[in-house]
Amino acid sequence: MKLTWLGHACFLLEGSKRVIVDPFIPSGSFEVDVDLVALTHGHGDHMGEAIALGRKTIAVNEIAKFLASRGIEAEGMNVGGTISVDGVDFTMTPAIHSSWLEAGGVCCYGGVACGYVIKMDDLRVYHAGDTALFSDMKLIGELYRPDVALLPIGGRFTMGPREAMIAAHYVGAPLVIPMHYSTWPPILQDPLEFKKAIERTTDISVNVLSPGEHVLVKPETIRRTGGKG
Repeated sequence: MKLTWLGHACFLLEGSKRVIVDPFIPSGSFEVDVDLVALTHGHGDHMGEAIALGRKTIAVNEIAKFLASRGIEAEGMNVGGTISVDGVDFTMTPAIHSSWLEAGGVCCYGGVACGYVIKMDDLRVYHAGDTALFSDMKLIGELYRPDVALLPIGGRFTMGPREAMIAAHYVGAPLVIPMHYSTWPPILQDPLEFKKAIERTTDISVNVLSPGEHVLVKPETIRRTGGKG
């Protein structure tokens, strides 16, 4: 699988299908072709170009209904559920965050915020969405055994680096990629310090990407391991 960070919380997962999560990038320029869209919540910096892309979209039920009213083919689900869409499995996980639907001039409750464990081509990617640290991340690790964890580190609106270090340990994915940081001054963080702290104290690898950069992940090269303590 090819994982590309497009900026903020937006990732493109390329394997047998092309899946984009939270299609917002700060520049506003969007030149990707995708098969599926997954949304973690209704805030504008996550909904982004979901309507403009016009692709089949996975979202919490309230957002799915809103998208359907705008002509988007949407697969609604809720926290704890798993659905298979075009051969890709989406498990919706909890996230501790708010969700206010802001797209298309509509302002209303957007259902609960969420994350996903996305399984494609024998790899599992956990996109935590916007979230605080919560202890049930341990269950996400135990139940779904992600190979990669995409974790916010920005602080203020999500957990910061300190909490994300604990989240990485709870989830136990062998590879962590930080996200949702330094898009704007209020969430400015140094991801290299986050990387050093985790790799100094655990067996987890951290890959810090610049927007547009990617990493290739193969099932045979993933070794799931816990922290050192």
